[in-house]
Order: sequence, then structure tokens, then C-alpha cells
Amino acid sequence: MKFRSTTILTVRKDGMVAMGGDGQVSLGQTVMKGDARKVRRLVDGKVMAGFAGAAADAFALLERFEEKLRDYPANMPRAATELAKEWRTDRALRRLEALIAVADAKDTLLVSGTGDVIQPTDGILGIGSGGNYALSAARALAEHSDLSAGEIVRKALEIAGDICVYTNHNIVIEELACTT
Repeated sequence: MKFRSTTILTVRKDGMVAMGGDGQVSLGQTVMKGDARKVRRLVDGKVMAGFAGAAADAFALLERFEEKLRDYPANMPRAATELAKEWRTDRALRRLEALIAVADAKDTLLVSGTGDVIQPTDGILGIGSGGNYALSAARALAEHSDLSAGEIVRKALEIAGDICVYTNHNIVIEELACTT
């Protein structure tokens, strides 16, 4: 059986960045947990990270990412790149099945085990089972509403939760002020 879980969404708008995630963890066709917390703050609250995929794998990656952030303080893109390189080349890490979305005051990035470090052009990033649903909703809301970044994240995750069977409405949102 395959674990399916989560929708993580990040939106930058009007000097704020918000990251949110739902709480559902599913095993096959069964909801195993409805209130998992998949969005976390790292490095004294200066970086937000959200994960999709196997929870143990994601926690291992978040720990490594936090180490990289300490190695490269105030340079999240470099820390993410170093994590992606290690993830791709390390025999044990290569087997990890997860994606992480990270955001700080300057950047939003997707980091994958295939070596990808991707910064979305529009500042909106969705990952996980319902990621594309939330991404689509967030882009429409960002362009056609006056909602704040946090409000867009909440509404888009609610829309994803109405569509994706692996996404629920138990939403956690974190926000940071942007510097650019």
C-alpha cells in the first residue's frame, strides 16, 4: 500500500509570504490521520518548510535542511541547493520519497530528490496530492481578488480539500513578512 498525503501551498503577495498545509495522511483508501502538522518553522522561525510524501522521509530531510541552513546562514537558496545535491548523491537519501517546499523572507523554493531546486516565477507553489488543485485556485485568487497571502492559502486549500480525496480541511498556515 502507498501512503498518500497532503497538500502544501505557498503564496507571496503584498509583502507577505504564507505557507499552509492540510492534515490528512492516507494509507491506500483509508484516512489514517486527519490532523498531521506538515508545515513547520525552522531556524528560529525565519524559514517555513512544508512537506509532502512519506513523513519519516520528510522529517529526515527537514533535519538535513536545517543543518544546511546553519551551514549557510541567511542564504536559503544555497542551503536548498546543497540539500538537493546531497539528496541526489547519497545512497540512503536517494531512497527518500518526499518533496519539500521552503520559504523565507526572500525566496520560495521546491526541493526534490532528483536534484531540483525550483523557484516559482509568480511566488505561488503547490505540492502534494492536491498541490495542482490548490495551485490553480491560488493563481486565480491572487489575480482576481484582494485577499491577503494567508487568505488565499486558506481558500485555495479549502478548494483543494473539496476536490482531492487525499486532502482535508484541517489547515495550518504560517506567515512571514517579505523583504522584497
